[in-house]
Amino acid sequence: MDSKNISIIKRILRYCGEISQMVERFGDSVETFKNDSAYKHACSMCIVQIGELSSHLTDDFKQKYNAVPWKSIKAMRNIFAHNYEDATIEKTWNTIKQDIPYLSSYCEKIIKEA
Repeated sequence: MDSKNISIIKRILRYCGEISQMVERFGDSVETFKNDSAYKHACSMCIVQIGELSSHLTDDFKQKYNAVPWKSIKAMRNIFAHNYEDATIEKTWNTIKQDIPYLSSYCEKIIKEA
């Protein structure tokens, strides 16, 4: 496995960790998330970075490690970067609470295999 892909995965993992830290800091409540713009913007920026980083993974890597929807991760980044108003609170919260923890554990698994 090449070091470029592993470096990207480590950076994605770091952003997943930042989202987790924000949930701990601000609170594990969709209501808090909905009403705190700093919370929303901080998490959204991490999601943008994750999506951007995922686009730099090689196609072979994404085919080998296909247990996450890399295209959807990039698509979410595009929504946040270009049509932020279209990102609903519920979809963003679900991403933070469900998708990010799964992505984080998957990235950890990839790193262990490397």
